[in-house]
Amino acid sequence: MVFLNGEFIEKNQAHISVMDRGFLFGDGVYEVIPVYNNKIFRLNAHLLRLQASLNSIKIKNPYNPQKWSDILNKLLSFCNNQEQSIYLQISRGVSSKRKHSFNDLAPTVYIESNPLQSKTKQALKAGFSAITQPDIRWHRCDIKSTSLLANIMYSQQAKEKNVEEVILYRGNQVTEGATSNVFIIKNGTLFTHPISTHILPGITRDLVLESARKCHIPIKKTSFSINELNTADELWISSSTREIMPITQVDGKLINRGNIGNAWSCVYDYYQNLKNA
Repeated sequence: MVFLNGEFIEKNQAHISVMDRGFLFGDGVYEVIPVYNNKIFRLNAHLLRLQASLNSIKIKNPYNPQKWSDILNKLLSFCNNQEQSIYLQISRGVSSKRKHSFNDLAPTVYIESNPLQSKTKQALKAGFSAITQPDIRWHRCDIKSTSLLANIMYSQQAKEKNVEEVILYRGNQVTEGATSNVFIIKNGTLFTHPISTHILPGITRDLVLESARKCHIPIKKTSFSINELNTADELWISSSTREIMPITQVDGKLINRGNIGNAWSCVYDYYQNLKNA
């Protein structure tokens, strides 16, 4: 069961117009929201980011927060699994002509939910691999846009290289992953790129920082170089579906001799407490 423009219908019955600007141009925004124990996790934070994305591309939000909550919870009532990943997309809507400029249109709203299977701490302790690539994306990565061609090509590259993620850099400075935020631990301090138009302000990123404070880890929101990444004591990535994942190898070179650090373990445990609160 999915939600499309005010209706709950079977997924194979859901259709949009070929003139929908989301289909023609990728003209829209989206959110991915985890659900734990049948409870939507940090919904208000996700709705605030959704509103910021909508404002940035001049789409009017079709619902207020309470209506969004009602829709999402009703959709979850059709699901059997207690842990879910909600995908919510809003496009600008259907136009009569394919043209780059736009008029005031009724937005197209599509939502689906799928089972979410989080990795156990033991599985994560195995560590994961990544590669690095220049960040060729546009300069408004803070908008959670459905126009994701560059990210798609990076993710396909990761698949072909059999690694978890592609970590991106502009000049010599790390920005974020193709589908994640990036953190390093160096000399006991946590570093992550500051909020800017070059990274997505991740909800899970904020939770990582909140958990790090609980672990009494100093935090510096500042950019760091590829060399600093390669010589880090610990390297993590985060996203709504990955949570906090340790990366132990980049471009074939081991991080901290391939060892998982104590800082990650503490932050992971506090994050689980936040999930289950």
